[in-house]
Amino acid sequence: MNRRNVLGLFQGFGVELEYMIVSQDSLAVLPVADKLLHSVAGRMVNEVNRGPLRWSNELVLHVVELKTNGPAASLEGLDEIFSSQVGEVNRLLGMEGGMLMPGAMHPWMDPDRETCLWPHGDRSIYATYDRVFGCRGHGWSNLQSTHLNLPFADDGEFARLHAAIRLILPLLPAIAAASPVMDGRVNGHLDNRLEVYRLNQRRIPSIIGKIIPEAVFSEEAYRRDILEVMYRDIAPHDPEKILQEEWLNSRGAIARFERNTIEIRLLDIQECPAADLAIIRLIVATLKELADETWAAAGDQQAWHENFLFGLFLDVLQAGADAVIANPPFLAMFGIKQKEITAGGLWRALAQRLLPAHDPAWKPLEVIFDRGPLARRIVNALGSDSGRDQIAAVYRELCRCLREGVMFHG
Repeated sequence: MNRRNVLGLFQGFGVELEYMIVSQDSLAVLPVADKLLHSVAGRMVNEVNRGPLRWSNELVLHVVELKTNGPAASLEGLDEIFSSQVGEVNRLLGMEGGMLMPGAMHPWMDPDRETCLWPHGDRSIYATYDRVFGCRGHGWSNLQSTHLNLPFADDGEFARLHAAIRLILPLLPAIAAASPVMDGRVNGHLDNRLEVYRLNQRRIPSIIGKIIPEAVFSEEAYRRDILEVMYRDIAPHDPEKILQEEWLNSRGAIARFERNTIEIRLLDIQECPAADLAIIRLIVATLKELADETWAAAGDQQAWHENFLFGLFLDVLQAGADAVIANPPFLAMFGIKQKEITAGGLWRALAQRLLPAHDPAWKPLEVIFDRGPLARRIVNALGSDSGRDQIAAVYRELCRCLREGVMFHG
């Protein structure tokens, strides 16, 4: 998606799935992403093309990312493509005694002791991040997510898409939270990944803001009010301007004007690609209605301040699907006429309204709606026993779900 081949709203979809690499025997993180990519390319590379997907490195050696090889024209069948290539990655990792583990955080990784940063090629970006922020922490080296990239053709489409995305961002943990265990214990947070993510750049707060992007709806305003502020604030720590690019922005959704997309970053990785793509299909269906002004005019959507949306995000982060939304004007943005509804109830209502009965997203979504997001199902499976052996048993079952492409019921 670049300016020479600009796509309009919902004419392409970029999906990125990040997975942990762990030992088949101990489930400890296994830093062999470089060996995986080398085994395919025959040399040390940062990424390899695998037909419809690409495999690439991340900041740390125990994470690999599978992503669409450019924008996919449709979401149809993407879950099967990802699942097939997960199988191929697992086959290759088996030669190193490893396998992929789903879930947005390793349940007992010690990042201070076990972090291995990517050591190959031009490491200037990673080295600068590490120098400025210190990347040996959960908020840097122990978090795996699903990213969704959506295109826009011009400023008008950017304004409609950005307004719509800002409204749904606070609601995403209600269906996507998948990180309830950290440091070997259940600590009450269903989405520990987002809890540590929102604090990992507090040294320079403008980089992440309030997680929910500011109410700016043109490229000029976005550059002035968000990007240039970040570049100014990090400049004393980055005199060589290594980090002063659009991807420095760590908000829950970031504009990538270099390729005319907005990237949504608040989704935890699920137990299998079918679950990730089901959530994405519901998100896209909702965003289409918002962008088309089906329930509310664009100006009304744009009027919501990030402070309110951030407060709602914190509520959902804490209570998940059970978070109560008691704000009729906000609910009206989604065509909901009730005075209050839970975040999970809102998503269920949207799915019932927008997804046809035969949509393949329904099978995974029914598990999420009936049993809660993956984090809730993990907690339920652990029950009163959250010791290492029981945690290992549950996460080994998650690895099986990923390997076989099935839902985890907990």
